[in-house]
Order: sequence, then C-alpha cells, then structure tokens
Amino acid sequence: MSASDTQGPVSVLDLQFQTAGTVAAFLVRTPEGPLLVETGPESLYEHLRSAVQAQGFELEEIRHVFVTHIHLDHAGAAWRLAQHGANVYVHPKGAAHLAEPGKLMGSATRIYGDAMERLWGRMEPIPAGQVVAVEDEQVLRFGDVAMQAIHTPGHAIHHITWRLEDGLFTGDVGGIRIGHGPVIPPFPPPDIDLEAWALSNARMRACHPQYIYPTHFGIKRDGLAHFDSLEENIHRIAEWMKREVVAGSAETELLPRFQAFMHALLKGHGLDEPSIQDYEIADPAFMSVQGLCRYWKKQGLGPAT
Repeated sequence: MSASDTQGPVSVLDLQFQTAGTVAAFLVRTPEGPLLVETGPESLYEHLRSAVQAQGFELEEIRHVFVTHIHLDHAGAAWRLAQHGANVYVHPKGAAHLAEPGKLMGSATRIYGDAMERLWGRMEPIPAGQVVAVEDEQVLRFGDVAMQAIHTPGHAIHHITWRLEDGLFTGDVGGIRIGHGPVIPPFPPPDIDLEAWALSNARMRACHPQYIYPTHFGIKRDGLAHFDSLEENIHRIAEWMKREVVAGSAETELLPRFQAFMHALLKGHGLDEPSIQDYEIADPAFMSVQGLCRYWKKQGLGPAT
C-alpha cells in the first residue's frame, strides 16, 4: 500500500470494477473496530473481502457500514455485510429501499438488462432493525472517531456526505475524479436537482475539508480546489445539455454528441485515452444524457412544451 492509498485512519479499498481505480470503498480504523464507507456492488463482494483482508481485517469484523446513497455501485453489497450482523447507516429516504430493494433492482434491471447480474450482482432485503436512518448533522461516535452525516441532495435525494475530522466522503455529489483529472459530476436519472446540488456544494465547502474521499476514486488532498473544478463542470455540462434540449435534440441522437463533448473536455485536461475510458466506466455517458435531458424537460424546456 502506497502513501497515496491512506490518510490517517482511512484506507482506500480498490474494488477493481472492470479496471483498477474506478470504484472504491473505504476502511476506517477506530478503537471499536473497523468501519466501512461504501460497499461497492454485490458482484464485487469477493474483491471487497480481499481488499479488507489486505488491511488486516475480515469482513465479519465490520459491524458498521456507511453508504452515501443507495445506488448499486455504492450500496449494492450492504446486505451481504448485514448478514454478518453489521448495521447499515443511510439517508432516511433511502432506508426503505435497503429493507425492500425490489423497486431499486427493478429500475436497474430495466436499464442494464442482461448485463445486470454481471455488473451489479444481487441485492436482498436487509432486516429493518439493521438499517439505521441518519438525520442531517447527526453524529455517530466510535471511541474517539466521529462520523457526521451531512444531507447533500443534488445527485440523488437520498445522498449523504459523511464527515470524518477534516475529510469528506463525498459519494457522487462531490463528483468523479480519476487520478489527476478534473472533477466530473454524474447526472443519472431520476433525482438530478441543480439548485439542490449548489446548496450541497456550499455545505461541503463550509466544512473546509483538507481531504476528499470520492468513491470514484481515492483520496484527494487539494481541499476546496476540488469543488472549484466540480462547480465549473456542473455548469459547463448542464448548460451544454440545456442548449441541446432547447434545440429539440432527442436522447437517442444526443448520446454520440455528448460522448464527443465529454471526450474533448477530458482530453483538454491532458487525459489520455485509457484515462478517458476510466471516466466512462465510472460515469457512463448514457446515464448523464438521460438524467440531464429529463431534468431540463421538467423545467419546461424543449419544443414539446
């Protein structure tokens, strides 16, 4: 493990989703045992096991699991840890979907079809007594380690940023940042809300973090500069899509143009082709096309209104 993979009590667990460095979980050492932030999808459960073992622990030792939101690349394996007795901490609006994941899995299956099991695996109900709904600004203590929930909608209505000392586990609302690339906001349907996202960015900034722990991917040590890049690209990408929607472009014809737009944006930051592909793995373009098109249409834009 290199110095870039750890910060204080936090270690990055690379779950090797299609390739290295795209989807992470985080192990946090406390006097009361290890905590886990994010689980990755159930399809990568054995990768998670190996990564935890590499840190000197077994999955069965983890009694507390924190998820930023219930999307499958963040919480899909939570039920497996619950089978070992772990409590799972989640936004109140996401709790019911962990206790009864049928609707969540049905929506994902409609999107991914035959690739569903290969990409994401299964998701089974977590006993309600092990799903802990955490209120905004609530603090959970484990010895001298405190985890604070900050409700941060925008990417999803059920999103939490978890604050640990001078670091933030930002899930997806804090953007995707592979290696030294720019911070790219993922815009999947159905909960994109740009006004709420701006308020969430302000709340994360107000924490004055020195460290950002994005699930996609790793540990970033440039503090508020991370949010400068995020906000710039939220505006740039959302405005590009707004113009397309106003012009009447259909979702089906938008995908190749959006991919070309994102390719040029990332290449302009000096990224090579493999790095650009890593961004696509972590943040599939078709999801952002769907999410942003539907967001702008909800705002009354487009020729059909």
